[in-house]
Amino acid sequence: MTAVPPPRATMKDVAALAGVSPKTVSNVVTGTTTVSEETRSKVEAAMAQLDFVPNLSARGLRKGRSGIIAVALPDLATAFSAELMHRIVDAAHERGLAVQIEETAIDPDRERELVSRARAHLVDGLILNPIRLEDSVLRYADRLPPLVVLGEVEQNRADHVRIDSRRAAAEVARHVLARGARRIAVIGADDDPNSATATSRLRLEGVHDALREAGIPRDTALEVNPMPWSMTGGALGVETLFRRGAAFDAIIAFTDSLALGALHALHDHGVRVPHDVIVTGFDDVEFSRYTSPALTTVAFDRRAFADAALALLESRMDDRTAPPRGLTLSHQLLERASTEGSPVGYRP
Repeated sequence: MTAVPPPRATMKDVAALAGVSPKTVSNVVTGTTTVSEETRSKVEAAMAQLDFVPNLSARGLRKGRSGIIAVALPDLATAFSAELMHRIVDAAHERGLAVQIEETAIDPDRERELVSRARAHLVDGLILNPIRLEDSVLRYADRLPPLVVLGEVEQNRADHVRIDSRRAAAEVARHVLARGARRIAVIGADDDPNSATATSRLRLEGVHDALREAGIPRDTALEVNPMPWSMTGGALGVETLFRRGAAFDAIIAFTDSLALGALHALHDHGVRVPHDVIVTGFDDVEFSRYTSPALTTVAFDRRAFADAALALLESRMDDRTAPPRGLTLSHQLLERASTEGSPVGYRP
């Protein structure tokens, strides 16, 4: 004979055991109203004792919501995307939200598909990381569902979370200049309006800012933008510099993945880091601490980034009429062994 499971505990059951009202239990579950720490502890203890599981989906349906959001990044294969998505999913689950993960693959049609699904109420809102405003659905922001934009695309159409990429790249360039570098190669560099991403444009502008301050003219022979921005791309970027016969004493790579590929290619050609050439990355993904040598890079708090994006999205789902808001999070240049000392330079 199959055992009949005990009935599921309700908020009323939790309230009776904790000695509070069902409304107080609801406030603890939803976090919509501040509750004293003593009361919260009693309610949480009662929930644990009764094995109470909040019915968040029912609450969402009463609000006309699915309890699901979609998060779309351009390339889920990169270490940066994996680490950021991990933080977003973790933070969303703490808020009772399920996450539908998507990859846009630099394809505007995929963005449009996401928007269509949101309009059909299959998801409550979107967190989107477009790479170019020119190709993105952001151009039609007045017709979009609740949306938060991540990254460098500069716009005033939707809520936005970013770091100051131009400033961060300028700090990286000043750092390598202070080490004595004068011929700085840039992997990920592109300012062609027909092809450049928002990230490549802004970070290249930051490098140019620092070069101008130092009185060093731009040399386009030292700028390459292999696609995609992967480890393979970083290695191909170095091979391109070699084919051009370029002399350089530093490489600024616009992601850590590009930097790792560059380190590999330099090693294959007998170019020593940091003795001959110093190398930097961007994003501080986990492997950057374990490369040989460890990689100098730009870091920012990805959990804070995820929390900021979700807070803006929840606020936007509650109020579609508020003007767009933008948050710029702080960053930090982490100096490691890949930029120690003064490079002697590579000469073909």
